[in-house]
Amino acid sequence: MKTIQSLVILAGGASSRMKRSMAEANKHLSPEEIAQANERSKGLIKLGDSGYPLIDYLLFNAREAGIKKVVFLTGPNSLPFREHFKGDQNDYHGLETHFALQHIPEGRVKPLGTADALVQTLDQQPWLKKERFIVCNSDNLYSTEAFSLLKGTRAPNAFISYDRDALEFSTERINRFALVKTDTDNYLADIIEKPTASEAALYRDPEGKFRVSMNIFMFSGDQIYPYLVNCPMNPERREKELPTALLNMVHDHEQSVLALPLAEHVPDLTSKEDIAILKKRIRDHYPERLWD
Repeated sequence: MKTIQSLVILAGGASSRMKRSMAEANKHLSPEEIAQANERSKGLIKLGDSGYPLIDYLLFNAREAGIKKVVFLTGPNSLPFREHFKGDQNDYHGLETHFALQHIPEGRVKPLGTADALVQTLDQQPWLKKERFIVCNSDNLYSTEAFSLLKGTRAPNAFISYDRDALEFSTERINRFALVKTDTDNYLADIIEKPTASEAALYRDPEGKFRVSMNIFMFSGDQIYPYLVNCPMNPERREKELPTALLNMVHDHEQSVLALPLAEHVPDLTSKEDIAILKKRIRDHYPERLWD
């Protein structure tokens, strides 16, 4: 089986929550940081004294795990990403870079969702349909270990199944996360959104843990593609969502998506308050000159 070398980073969202958030901790942010939070894609917000954006730390971890090629899926205005990644030079610190655009359908002001984002990526970079590749969000700082687990599995499709107790978010926020249910062989069986306490009790894994997805997956392009194309619209959010396509594939093909357990926090940039948290984590865990 061919070694996984490619990573797709979904960065086409509108960053609405970041822009709407009124940081209680504004006093900890500089005017420049507040301006970036209001204007930039979350992955391009600069963190720390060295001036690297979040996405550089994500790429650093991916490269440490052995990723060689990266595809950035952006919104219609891809110029900030192309400028940061040196336009069409196609190399960023040893990573081969490619771009895809998520076009917004006529009559909408926001993108059509993550399943639509990935199908547009595969249509614009069709070589991905013939490979296994990793896909993740641009605003979560996934670890080298998470990338390594996905890269090392021989399963056709997989995802990181995080121990909910290891996440360092507020209880209120964690309780809003969807829970994943696996079978006795650790394959994905179901996902439940906003479970009640009685529903949640049914979703403990064999170790008694609650598991959640933080939206980092590995797919075989040829297997997931038809489910992306045929993904139904969520009736409430009016978007085509990647977990829906994933579950439809699981319902048709049992034991097609392996859950890879991992117990660690996943830092993210959801609101302005998260900027100070990420800056501290980066000071504590990353070298000042990242790419040396």
